[in-house]
Amino acid sequence: MSVSSLPVSRSEHCQVSNNRILVVDDHVKSRESMADILQHAGFDVACCASAVEALALLEHRQVDVIISDLKMPAMTGLEFLRALDQRSCEAPVILVTAYATIASAVEAMRYGAFDYIEKPFDADRLESLVRRALQITTSGRPIRATPDAQLSVTMIGASPAMETLRGRISQVAPTQETALITGESGTGKELVARSIHAASRRAANALVSLNCPALCAQLMESELFGHERGAFTSADAPRVGRFELADGGTIFLDEVTEIELPLQAKLLRVLQDRSFERVGSSESRTVDVRVLASTNRDLRREVTEGRIREDLYYRLAVVPLHIPPLRERREDIDELVEYFVRQTAGRLGRDPQSLDSTARQLLQEYDWPGNVRELENLMTRIGVLNDSATICADHLQPWLIQSAQSDSAHVAEESVPVGLSLEEMERKMIIATLNRFDGHRTKTARALGIGVRTLSGKLRAYGYAPRAKTLMAA
Repeated sequence: MSVSSLPVSRSEHCQVSNNRILVVDDHVKSRESMADILQHAGFDVACCASAVEALALLEHRQVDVIISDLKMPAMTGLEFLRALDQRSCEAPVILVTAYATIASAVEAMRYGAFDYIEKPFDADRLESLVRRALQITTSGRPIRATPDAQLSVTMIGASPAMETLRGRISQVAPTQETALITGESGTGKELVARSIHAASRRAANALVSLNCPALCAQLMESELFGHERGAFTSADAPRVGRFELADGGTIFLDEVTEIELPLQAKLLRVLQDRSFERVGSSESRTVDVRVLASTNRDLRREVTEGRIREDLYYRLAVVPLHIPPLRERREDIDELVEYFVRQTAGRLGRDPQSLDSTARQLLQEYDWPGNVRELENLMTRIGVLNDSATICADHLQPWLIQSAQSDSAHVAEESVPVGLSLEEMERKMIIATLNRFDGHRTKTARALGIGVRTLSGKLRAYGYAPRAKTLMAA
């Protein structure tokens, strides 16, 4: 068999979790050792003897974390990482490396690897690293670096507001200045950051994103600046932080206001002179990094109320870029709808649906509290769950949230029923789509336009995920 299997431990001290781990290593003892450690920790584990076998397995199996040796015959860990990117596999990858190849591991982290661990490794360190990968990547958008020379950035809309924003981006991108991107949730702040980086002189290097709300205060400093071995209880090996990973490129601090006050002083220093110390070290390190940050809050109010340092505010807001909410650029709605309809149809392998006049009028009159993200989710939902060739207002109306304060007279007179939150609507859409595809997660994720890892994380959060079957079952 091409896939090595090991029995899953089901002792009274260990319950098999829903988290599925793939171990890829050409050395039998190393592979079996990692599998045994993780199985006793309660994970479902599959093993492959090569990256080629792993890619074949991933064609019909989904996993939550991949652990791969860096040096393997036929296809190295770096080549495996590139192949996973080409297949849009979003499972975080942990590389196993000897001390002599740590430089290669760090380089791999710039282009997508979650972290690395040295041989010989400690069992607790391996388990901790896997749990951290699961914790961070299932709490929201995955943290990863992207080779942005290959990025395709699409900004839809020809409204005056969007033309102004594009003009600002073209002015800001060639500079090295820190930019602060503001706007309501769902307006596309990350897309603007990607656009700035892709049009900058740093585009050939990595854009490293950090989703600040996904991290607790204890992890934040280590994620930003790295740590030395022994810096704290679980620091069994040195770790490279996000600023070091972004050296030569750009770092994007998403929702930067979530960084707590004690750490803001250290962030201020990086913004001022691009230097910092790893946790547990007195050695100053210097990096060449451009900083982009975003927030959905009023930063001046945050300063007034003492949640953001005033000097940090001025360092972040060197070049402010504001993204208007969708209700302030309604002329873009039709173009956005057509784009999302085509995208959904392409993923489903069917002809795009059309919208009649009642549907278009309803979309124009709606207040869009969730902005472009809400519109994208709505068109995806309709594309997946509605088989009609033509969409009318009646198809859309049950999925819309009635805004508490509508600027539209039509909406005020003809209130839209249903009072679901965006989160509840998303949950209902995901469950309904999963049921439509008979529980097939790959098809469901493809239809929704998200990664299988993201889908699995959301299902676990809903408490919906069924008890996982052992991956090695025939």
